[in-house]
Amino acid sequence: MTPNSRTVTVEGVETHYLEAGQGEPLLLIHGGGSGADAQGNWQGCIPSYAGRFRVIAVDMPGFGRSAKPDPKSYNYGQTNRNRHMIAFIETVIGGPAHIIGNSMGGATALGVAIQRPDLLRKLVLMGAAGLDISNPDPAPKIALGSYDYTPEGMRRLVGALAGPNFPITDELVAYRHALTLQPGAREAMGGIHEHMKSDGMTYPPETIAQVQAPTLVVGGKLDKIAVLARIYGYLELIPNSWGFILPHAGHWVMMEAPREFVAVTSAFLSNDMFVAPL
Repeated sequence: MTPNSRTVTVEGVETHYLEAGQGEPLLLIHGGGSGADAQGNWQGCIPSYAGRFRVIAVDMPGFGRSAKPDPKSYNYGQTNRNRHMIAFIETVIGGPAHIIGNSMGGATALGVAIQRPDLLRKLVLMGAAGLDISNPDPAPKIALGSYDYTPEGMRRLVGALAGPNFPITDELVAYRHALTLQPGAREAMGGIHEHMKSDGMTYPPETIAQVQAPTLVVGGKLDKIAVLARIYGYLELIPNSWGFILPHAGHWVMMEAPREFVAVTSAFLSNDMFVAPL
């Protein structure tokens, strides 16, 4: 199934998204690494999800085929990213949706859950930012921040994110590298990094603990970014939460093990398992 490519203007930003299938709405939010977008992150999952859900995979501002406003006049901080996503849901979906977010997308999904619980059915946090627990080894974070806009640099970045068994193909490297060379992409990423200093991707633990939506926390056991301590932290804080940890996987469970990821998350979202809390 080939998803439809659509655009909509949300808060003045031309926002691109992919849409496929029918049923309860399911919003997929990609991560924030250089070269990330909806197509690259979710292409292995969308066809399977579309058999059960109305799938909507969005490119956040500054990524993919969405607009890349000048950071001199546009705020790329997490607060504005949350505001944009809430407005996107209201505009495109018009009501509550299941939301799956990876990394920065997880922080954004969590922002929706915190600020607008009326727009959320169930939540899946996968390798999610949002909780201030990080790898004590700075090397992976340094690798992400040192991307030099060359194919070799993109290959190193992908290697820092994926697990050791993930095949880093030339096609994947070329696809993500090309996205980072789009007009405005480099400036947008610079704006994201700059705004992160004052408006980062974390929330106070007591705020996260207020999330009442049924939540599935997914992680790769070998994730060097969203380490296991963060996964367990979410499970400790969110009252109605379940966990699924995949061995041999890194930060991209949805790409490294799409069959397993879709099976577990679809069962959770469809009430085939993980039914009401005891």
